[in-house]
Amino acid sequence: MVTVGLLYPGHSAEDDYPALEARLDGEVRLPVVITSVGEDAHRVDALLDLGRAERLAEGAAELAAAKPDAVMWACTSGSFVFGPEGARNQASGVAAALGVPASSTSIAFVDALNALGVRRVAIAASYPEDVARHFVRFLTAGGAEVVSMGSHGIITAAEVGTLEPDRVIAMVQAADHPDAEAVLVPDTAMHTLAIIDDLESAVGKPVLTANQVTVWKGLQLLGPVPEFKGLGSLFAAAGGGK
Repeated sequence: MVTVGLLYPGHSAEDDYPALEARLDGEVRLPVVITSVGEDAHRVDALLDLGRAERLAEGAAELAAAKPDAVMWACTSGSFVFGPEGARNQASGVAAALGVPASSTSIAFVDALNALGVRRVAIAASYPEDVARHFVRFLTAGGAEVVSMGSHGIITAAEVGTLEPDRVIAMVQAADHPDAEAVLVPDTAMHTLAIIDDLESAVGKPVLTANQVTVWKGLQLLGPVPEFKGLGSLFAAAGGGK
């Protein structure tokens, strides 16, 4: 059994991960350490504080007890606001602290698109538009073309964590675009791991969610990704990409 450790900021949808671990029946361990948060706000200054190296280092020190094989900074906005180089620096800092491979949710989105051979995407963002634009720039730097973006102006992660499945499905449907090959749902504060197949059925194409790509990337850091049912096209792809 492999262990993918997760550094997760604050409290919103962190229970998505133990629920998935239970469904996978012992195939993967997904221990979660909650990292400190200054202000729970989808605002650039607050997100730069959320993702600073000291907070990640504190979380990494706590996560060491779980003896992870790989580690993910399970936060999209707290990685993409730093840009591609800053996100890589976050991951390398965590990797150095724990002596295992590490990455983050923003990097995972880019790598998942490459694994699926997808370039044109639509974004269903819970964030305010100015924050969501940082995600667009991050994806564009990674070679994606964003053909449409829906932003919903939700300020706090805590509020995002309360969204019911029907609301999430409606957000994904509203953000979809005929030219998009996939729809991206970028917030790890949103509960999605139990409804990915429903999201894909609603739009008839791959849907990549933050918590899904986080788990996928954590596994990909260790080798070929197992094929797991109920986790959408990404996990159904042969070997999950490498």
